[in-house]
Amino acid sequence: YWYWHYHAGGFMALMSEPVVSRQDDTRKQLGAFLRARRESLDPQRLGLPRSGRRRTPGLRREEVAMLADVGVTWYTWLEQGRDVNPSSAVMAAVAKALQCTPTEARHLFVLAGLPPGEAPQAACCEGISEGTRRLLDTLMPKPASIQKPNFDIVAWNDSFGHLMGVDFNDIPPEDRNCIYLFLTHPAWRARLGRRDDVLPIFVSYFRAAMAEHRGDPLWEAKLARFFAVSEEFKTLWHQRNDVRGVENQLKLFTHPELGDFTLQQMYWYSAPRNGSRLLVYLPVDEAGERAMAWLAAQGK
Repeated sequence: YWYWHYHAGGFMALMSEPVVSRQDDTRKQLGAFLRARRESLDPQRLGLPRSGRRRTPGLRREEVAMLADVGVTWYTWLEQGRDVNPSSAVMAAVAKALQCTPTEARHLFVLAGLPPGEAPQAACCEGISEGTRRLLDTLMPKPASIQKPNFDIVAWNDSFGHLMGVDFNDIPPEDRNCIYLFLTHPAWRARLGRRDDVLPIFVSYFRAAMAEHRGDPLWEAKLARFFAVSEEFKTLWHQRNDVRGVENQLKLFTHPELGDFTLQQMYWYSAPRNGSRLLVYLPVDEAGERAMAWLAAQGK
C-alpha cells in the first residue's frame, strides 16, 4: 500500500503498513487451529506407518490430506491461511481427519466461514458417567434429572419418574424431552399444576435457547417436531416473541394420591462442555415433605 507524503522538495511515495482485514485474521486463526490439532495427534494411534524421522510433532500435512482425501497443496494453503473457500463436506472430512470433537468441529466451521450447524455432530448421544449416575441416585428420594439445553432428558433417578407419572424406560430416547412429553403424554401433563401457563413458558424457554443455535438442523428438527404434535405450540411460536431463561422457582404439582403440592425447582449447570443442567426438586412445606415420603416409599 502506498501513500504520498509532501516535503520541501516535492511529493514522495512511501509504503504504508499493510492493512490486515478481519477475514485475513480469521484465516490465520483457522490455519493456527489446524496446525495445533495436527501437531497434537499421535500418528501411531491413528495406525499410520513410521516413515523416517519426524522433525515436528504430530501428523504431517501430507498425512492429514491423505486421511481427509484432499490434495496436499490445497490443505497446505488452508493451513497457511490462504483464500481457498472450503465446502462443508470437505471441511467435515478435515475435521474427522484431525479427530475433532463436535465442539472443535463447530469452531473449525465458524473460522472457515461455514454454517456451524453443518459441522459434524457426535456419532451418538453422550453417555452418562458412573459418577453422574451415583449423584442422581444419592439425591433420592428428591426427584432429579439431567437435561440438555433443548430440554432433552438424558438421565434421571426413580423419584423423578414417579413424580411425573412416567417410566422413562418405556419411552423412546427421542421422546424424552420435557416439552414433547408435555405436548403428547397425558400422565406427564396431568402432573403439572397451572397447565394453562405452562405452554407459553415452554415456548419462551425454547425460543431463548434456540437463539444460540440458529441454523442447527438438530434444533430445527426439534422445533418442527413440536409443531407437528401441537398446533397450539405452533400458534404461540408465531404469534408471540417472549423469551425467558430457565430459572429456579416454586413449581406446583398435582398428584392423584397426594393432591396439590409445591416443590422448589433448583438448577445447577454442572456440565459446561455441552450446557447440560442438573434439575432437582426440593420440599418447601409439609405437603412437599409428604410428597418426598411417598416418593421414598416407591423405591422400597
